Amino acid sequence: MQTIFSILSALIGIYSLLIFIRIILSWFGNMASGRFLDLLNKITDPYLNWWRKNFKLQISLLDFSAVAAIVSLSLLQNIFYTLSVSQQMTIGFILAQVLVSVWRIVSFIIGFFIIIIILRVIAYITNRNTYSLFWGTVNNISQPIIYRINRLIYGNKIVNYMQGMIVSLLILFIIVFGGRFIIFIIINWLNELPV
Repeated sequence: MQTIFSILSALIGIYSLLIFIRIILSWFGNMASGRFLDLLNKITDPYLNWWRKNFKLQISLLDFSAVAAIVSLSLLQNIFYTLSVSQQMTIGFILAQVLVSVWRIVSFIIGFFIIIIILRVIAYITNRNTYSLFWGTVNNISQPIIYRINRLIYGNKIVNYMQGMIVSLLILFIIVFGGRFIIFIIINWLNELPV
């Protein structure tokens, strides 16, 4: 059994790498084409499309389903690797791995929005032409999250735009660091659960 779990862990690692390559190549649009890409699409697209279809992880213009797909494979790989090494697993370990995987997705998305809002703050401070394609995209991505956070904090009260961006950044940082601390405590507790 140890060999089977080790092989499964390795295969999942290879498949994850193929998905990552597929995602990177998709950023280049028509520039990336050919037989290799066609084969890669046939191997990875059914799995990625399943995630897009069943989990609506699109926020504004961005689709985070590929991140969830890779993190899920990472979860499976960790479980198979642990089984190949120790040949025993507790419910607490499995729950801890699921929690870590979910937190990776959430913290990745929050980290992405932190970077986008920081870029928006820089554009605001330096009076960048926010009508260019790049700054327009940054603006379109940042506006919904800034709006939602400000509605939670201030309600219907109108606040200064810079203040709204700074408050949004602070809230997101609090969520990331507070969440990391809470996840750490829960994982330690889950790992101590008996078999």
